[in-house]
Amino acid sequence: MARLPRLSLPDMPHHVLHRGNNRQTVFVDDEDFQHFSDLLRQLAQTHLVAVHAFVLMPNHFHLLITPQTEQGLPLLMQALGRAYVRYFNARHGRSGTLWEGRYRSTVVEPAEPLLQCIIYIDSNPQRAGLVAKAEDYPWSSCSHHLGAKPMAWLRDPAAFWALGNTPFAREARYAQMLAYGLSQRESGALTAAVQGGWAMGSEDFVQSLQSKTVRRLHKKSAGRPRLATPSGE
Repeated sequence: MARLPRLSLPDMPHHVLHRGNNRQTVFVDDEDFQHFSDLLRQLAQTHLVAVHAFVLMPNHFHLLITPQTEQGLPLLMQALGRAYVRYFNARHGRSGTLWEGRYRSTVVEPAEPLLQCIIYIDSNPQRAGLVAKAEDYPWSSCSHHLGAKPMAWLRDPAAFWALGNTPFAREARYAQMLAYGLSQRESGALTAAVQGGWAMGSEDFVQSLQSKTVRRLHKKSAGRPRLATPSGE
């Protein structure tokens, strides 16, 4: 079955996931994490992409970003991937591919689903068992959203600003949301959306996006179930 083209819409938030080839380690130590973080900050500015949230895991990374142009997302991912591979191969004395063939991405409704996506990204290291508390992981945007370590290059989206009238109020509200976490259903929906490239949001949001593209934005409904064979398969 042919793969659907990736969707990239200007001025809309996108959740991006990219893994190491065969899920191999892509960040060996702090120097690797820091270099990639620096590249992300620099190249996002170059390609007019706002970064709202990120997490760098040993063998993959997540981003929540808003490109200003239609080509902003693919150009950023191409430049980021190539620049980091050159650095990584030179530093670690290797050659060849590093990344899985295609990054995965989905458009996210800039409302409650966007806040859920930030929590999903910031809490990734905790869910993976790398840290006891999400804010203890140094290579994510969690400490920024909690106000412990502001990162000037990150851009808080309108949905985050709506959490409170002051930075303290917003950070306190986000801390409550982070502590409460996501339900299994919410987390599963975010995973399925980014893996499949389906738009993440309400039915009205998905329908409004559909008018902007011929690409299908939601998974087809399952067909009629097959009749059971004599073996029960």
